[in-house]
Amino acid sequence: MPALIHTQQFITVMYNHIWKKYLPFINIHLKKSATEDQVLTLNRVDFERAGTGRKAGYKFTIQLTNGRVSNVISGSPLAMNLASVLLEDENTKKIIKDKMYEISLNTKFQLTTKNITPPAEEDDTEEVIPSEEEAEPAAH
Repeated sequence: MPALIHTQQFITVMYNHIWKKYLPFINIHLKKSATEDQVLTLNRVDFERAGTGRKAGYKFTIQLTNGRVSNVISGSPLAMNLASVLLEDENTKKIIKDKMYEISLNTKFQLTTKNITPPAEEDDTEEVIPSEEEAEPAAH
């Protein structure tokens, strides 16, 4: 049983150094995603060297809502590592606070960042500006 716990702990951190390498680029993409979706092509070899070699494990989606992971990612060590690196970084925390993002990795090692924050609700009340005739009473 202790070997199993040790293996799980190792898996938990085995991709962290890779994500930390990409973190400055991910932060830029988080900021730029306000205007359009961003795609960052990652180096497949980095992950294959560090990982278990299972290609299926390289595909995931992380949803971040108000600075927290808002979907289940426990089935993907790669996603858990990325989320951990993002949530530990002070710059990233400032970027993702009060916003919603979706970060996904496909089997081509393309990391897509989408800002899915709903637009701010506009006030439906119209400001009525009186015309000049209404603004000043007529002098008699």
